[in-house]
Amino acid sequence: MIPLKDNIPTSRFPFATAALILANVIVYLLAIRHGGSLISGPDAYESVKYGAIPTALTHCLDEHLVIEPQRVVCTHASPAGALPTWVTVFTSMFMHGSILHIAGNMLFLWIFGNNVEDSMGTIKYVLFYLLGGIAALALQVAIHPNEVAPTLGASGAIAAVLGGYIVLYPRARVLTLIFIILFFTVVELPAILVLGFWFVEQIAFGAAGLTSPGASGGVAYFAHIGGFVFGVATIRLLATRRRQALPRYPVS
Repeated sequence: MIPLKDNIPTSRFPFATAALILANVIVYLLAIRHGGSLISGPDAYESVKYGAIPTALTHCLDEHLVIEPQRVVCTHASPAGALPTWVTVFTSMFMHGSILHIAGNMLFLWIFGNNVEDSMGTIKYVLFYLLGGIAALALQVAIHPNEVAPTLGASGAIAAVLGGYIVLYPRARVLTLIFIILFFTVVELPAILVLGFWFVEQIAFGAAGLTSPGASGGVAYFAHIGGFVFGVATIRLLATRRRQALPRYPVS
């Protein structure tokens, strides 16, 4: 299921959401400029440099990580171009692995982020977004503390936005594109169904990755779960106003 739009109006233009989307796009273009391609994304060097590597965060948080054959080494020396490990917690939120990766993330952020931003204001929304990304990465690292592959993407932070949205607007209607083998259709579905189904998928795929290594396909499902739970748990602490959904059909 691919959401296309919802029916919750906003009282003002979502400047923070638009700025976050623009920042992600700019970072993506800069990353592929230094190595990679528009379609397949940044190369391994850029991904490792700016991505969050779980084993680095669990073993080398205040140092630098050097990946050698069959082992990783923590060092206080600064390899050429390396960032302090803790900085990658934030840089990784703006890195993406491919054009499809960033396109999907930005679509979800635009559709659901504008209403969440409207509910709490720009400053609190940006704080909520960043803390959601940190919470998402924290769960991913807790589940896979020795993983050496870099974690990339805004998915965890966006999952927090989705968690907040489902609490604020469970009855919102979401125009959704549904693929069924070779056929597709567009239907209007309740937000709780669209986002609830998405969350159940993350749990199922994450669990499959635990029981069958490699089944997750390199996707950080537990980051999605962590971000979503954070959003559900904290949204009412920050949201101060809610917009009503438009009626499904015009009334006279």
